[in-house]
Amino acid sequence: MLLNYMNPAIWDGLSEEERNVVLAGHDTFQKTANESGELVAALAMNDPSHSAVVRVRDSKATTDEGPYVESKEYLAGYYLVDCETRERALELAALVPDAAINVVEVRPVMFSSGLEM
Repeated sequence: MLLNYMNPAIWDGLSEEERNVVLAGHDTFQKTANESGELVAALAMNDPSHSAVVRVRDSKATTDEGPYVESKEYLAGYYLVDCETRERALELAALVPDAAINVVEVRPVMFSSGLEM
């Protein structure tokens, strides 16, 4: 799994042209990973200000609006890839445009349900 992290301060500091380069880079990455047959799934998520946190304590559910934790970076999305080696996953992660402005974490998937890999 290639986990894309976003720092809103960095994103906000980019010009519109620079943002368009990043977005076009995602199109290029998806095409590359699709053509190689390694892209299994992709997901982009909204920023944490649109999230809600649900907790169940003593059988009672409570909901809090907003992010679970305050942080500089947040999980912005992922690419699920099926690679032969860890090295190939690292190569693909380097192609994700977010790696040039934030970080892309590479983490092996231990279990998958509903996806054929």
